Amino acid sequence: MGSVGNAALVTFKFIAGILGNSAAMIADAVHSLSDFATDLLVLIFVSISAKQQDTSHDYGHGKFETIATFLIGLALVGAATGIMVSGAHKLVAWWSGETLEAPGWIALWAALISIAVKELLYQYTARKARQIHSEVMMANAWHHRSDSLSSIGAAAGIGCAICLGNNWTVLDPVASIVVGMMLLAVAYKLLRQSTDELTDGSLPDETEREIMDIIQSFGDVEQPHNLRTRRIGNRIAIEAHVRMDGDLPLKTVHDRATAIERKLKDRFGTATHVSLHMEPVKNSNQIKHDPYEESSYSDADAHSCNAVGTGSARHGNGRTTDAQRMD
Repeated sequence: MGSVGNAALVTFKFIAGILGNSAAMIADAVHSLSDFATDLLVLIFVSISAKQQDTSHDYGHGKFETIATFLIGLALVGAATGIMVSGAHKLVAWWSGETLEAPGWIALWAALISIAVKELLYQYTARKARQIHSEVMMANAWHHRSDSLSSIGAAAGIGCAICLGNNWTVLDPVASIVVGMMLLAVAYKLLRQSTDELTDGSLPDETEREIMDIIQSFGDVEQPHNLRTRRIGNRIAIEAHVRMDGDLPLKTVHDRATAIERKLKDRFGTATHVSLHMEPVKNSNQIKHDPYEESSYSDADAHSCNAVGTGSARHGNGRTTDAQRMD
């Protein structure tokens, strides 16, 4: 639906911008063209990211969504730069004494129609993104919303340039520059988010606090620590160390780890990657002098007991094979 709508809008806007002699409308058409390109990009990358984990991608293909979000951000930067440069050239010409021709009514009607269509596309895409928990689809939804907002700016500039007379035709290129600045703001948000995910940035503090609260909701669990979180496409990964009474049977500890994992997945989605390292309770003196507390990836890890909901045994290469998995 998004691709079809954008294809129609791109054609209509370019025709309206050229016939109506509107820099703002042509700028808006360029934005819609980038929207169309990112629609195709989303279709390709979402299909790739939906693939299950395999021997070459132990954590699945979710990062392909993040790459797509990053590329959408770059596309917006390129579109915004071109729009602002074009608008700036017209401003310089106006400042030099050149008379700018007033845009036609067809450009204004194109902007108004675009506002309505792009807002509908935003609502449709955002709803789909929430249903499948897709970050890149939500990013594309905001791309639709930014196009709608840019059309509002274009409509304001075109309308003023038409209604206020030739002395105010400069408002058309001014509106195109404002549109470009709005696109840059959206691009910055997408690039910052995707870069953070690609570099394995931690989840927000409030999310990590919620994770710790869930772990500590079990009465026989003590001293959760070394929490590590990150996002893998449309799912998250959670790793934590948890202490229990060292005299408990291994099965009891394993069952508790499974219960914690299940509760975390109930909250954050069944595709959530959860890895829990179970340890015996230690007193303060042991914790203070335990080198493992200073670096959770020391040699002690090779001799520690890992209890994971899906079950995994860590070896020297850090990889987990199907033969090493247990219930």
